[in-house]
Amino acid sequence: MKVDQYYNLKVYSCYKNPIVIAILFLIAFIAFPGLAYGQQGKLSSDEIKKLSLDELMNLEVTSVSKRAEKLHEAASAIQVITQKDIHNSGVKTLPEALRLANNLQVAQVNASEWAISARGFNNVLSNKLLVLIDGRTVYTPLYSGVFWDIQNLILEDIDRIEVISGPGGTLWGANAVNGVINIITKSSRDTKGLFAEALVGTSMKGIGSLRYGGQIKENLTYRVFGNGFKMGNTIDSKTGVRVKDEWSTINGGVQLDWDLSEKSSLSLQQSIYKGNPNPYEENPSDKASGDNILVRWNHKASERFNTQLQAYYDNNDRHSRLERVENLKTYDLDWHSKLEAGKWHTLSFGTNLRVMDHKFNSPPSLQFSPANKVLYLYSFFIQDEARLMGDRLKLTLGSKIEHNSYTGFEYQPNARLSFNFAGHQTLWTAASRAVKTPSRLDEDIRLNIEGVGLVFTGGSNFKSETVLAYELGWRSQPAENISFSLSSFYNVYDNIRSAEPPAPPAILPAVTLANGVKGTTYGAEVSTTYQVNNWWNLRAGYTYLKKDLALKPGSIDLNQATAESNDPSNQILIQSNIKFPARLELGTTIRYIDKLPKPYVPDYCGLDLRLGWHLNKALELNLVGQNLLDKRHLEFIPSTPAPRQIERSVYGKLTFRY
Repeated sequence: MKVDQYYNLKVYSCYKNPIVIAILFLIAFIAFPGLAYGQQGKLSSDEIKKLSLDELMNLEVTSVSKRAEKLHEAASAIQVITQKDIHNSGVKTLPEALRLANNLQVAQVNASEWAISARGFNNVLSNKLLVLIDGRTVYTPLYSGVFWDIQNLILEDIDRIEVISGPGGTLWGANAVNGVINIITKSSRDTKGLFAEALVGTSMKGIGSLRYGGQIKENLTYRVFGNGFKMGNTIDSKTGVRVKDEWSTINGGVQLDWDLSEKSSLSLQQSIYKGNPNPYEENPSDKASGDNILVRWNHKASERFNTQLQAYYDNNDRHSRLERVENLKTYDLDWHSKLEAGKWHTLSFGTNLRVMDHKFNSPPSLQFSPANKVLYLYSFFIQDEARLMGDRLKLTLGSKIEHNSYTGFEYQPNARLSFNFAGHQTLWTAASRAVKTPSRLDEDIRLNIEGVGLVFTGGSNFKSETVLAYELGWRSQPAENISFSLSSFYNVYDNIRSAEPPAPPAILPAVTLANGVKGTTYGAEVSTTYQVNNWWNLRAGYTYLKKDLALKPGSIDLNQATAESNDPSNQILIQSNIKFPARLELGTTIRYIDKLPKPYVPDYCGLDLRLGWHLNKALELNLVGQNLLDKRHLEFIPSTPAPRQIERSVYGKLTFRY
């Protein structure tokens, strides 16, 4: 069946719509801020601090080097989604919040499924992006990716989301190939008191969150929380009929933060969840449930040496028709330290041990052999940052040595060089190697057809997919109220997954997964923040991506090097927040997503509006409209089920803080 038979969506003509003119005007407005800057007058230092732009540039991030460093000095393509960005946008779920980082490709597939990646290779089973929540790796060895339908947080409790586009294998290990998403929640010291919110709207039957935080004694704080939601159904693109794929989930937990002494602290997190993700209308009994517990100890032995020890247990169950299909138990122990070795060197080093007990109970036609498998992952990393020219020039060299159950030892080195000049001006470059280790899908899957036999199988000698990445970037704050970042990259991939048919004259023996695809990607990511005046803030970003994938000699990949990704070449994001008198706020988010080539998905423009009213210090009322420019649109076409369209929606939210 041809792609255009999958849907009857009327393509929105983006280039003829006035909103595009507004987008171009705003980009020009941001790119040439002197036009408005001269009219507004220079903001004072006190005003800048109140507006938090200076604080943003000096924000400490931890995802680049596993230690705190200022954002403007980080030698990496990193963007930070702050709590203010999330609040101003009016997003409802964690995947929606990730749209606020223009260096990510984010597409909603149906009510509960998302395709999320960085620098390409986006699909429902994206496997080259590492995601962490408070240091806990959100990962399934089933396909080396993320089940986004079980990642549910109270968005108010997120402190920031650090998004690195580009390899992070030296510090974070396998699967940090194209990027790292590090979601960092607030300490319980910052969430004291009562918080409650309730949402209802056209695309949901309701969302509710409740959290209470307090202090047991001077150095021990806590919070307990619970939330849940029920999202509405999406539209079948072929029939135009609403399908029964609604998504509901509830979760709850507790967090304790204890300052043991001036030098040591201890944090404990525990949460449970239960949900009904239902991407397949014919199977309405899908269920997902699980629990996790994490303990983290930080100790500052001296001004030169500090260390962190973290352990977590994570249990995930997925059921179909009341029968357990998949169970994953993860046990993880991680230690890393930082040592100031003399005046000019900072050493970071650590080790990690992870055990994943994976069980897959499936019908006779689809099997994983063996059904139960225990996977081991252990690693050691070391990295040295040398400071030269009075801290203006920094050279970072490091590598991770990691052993996995499929391919044995893997090496993931990186070299980074940054030069800070003229205040907040940083020029940086990097070269890295990262790997995507095999998953159970790559090696252990077996598909049988009754009367025919084995028709599809994993590769018995499947290799790790690799990338050699070369990056060049510039980060600048030319004025107190303007920040700018530019990152460019060129990536060389090898051993990408392919589906190889049997060699002639065989006809029916199995198609085998192999490493028959290679290729390159290149592109650029631009982002800027502009504090126009004391009541108007703008963020904007543009991403360009070009990829060239091809078959390796001897490969006859049935998908002809197209199955691993479907990515837009161009993306534009603009976020605006305006504060009006009478405690009113207007948040605007504009997105332009270019077409997807194969399967073809038309480009679209998205407009989200949030009108917020602070009735008093405790109560806030929000009215939010999402996808306002069209009645519904398509964002991604999966292999199954039929493509789904995402509707325009409006909702109201009442928030109480005390």
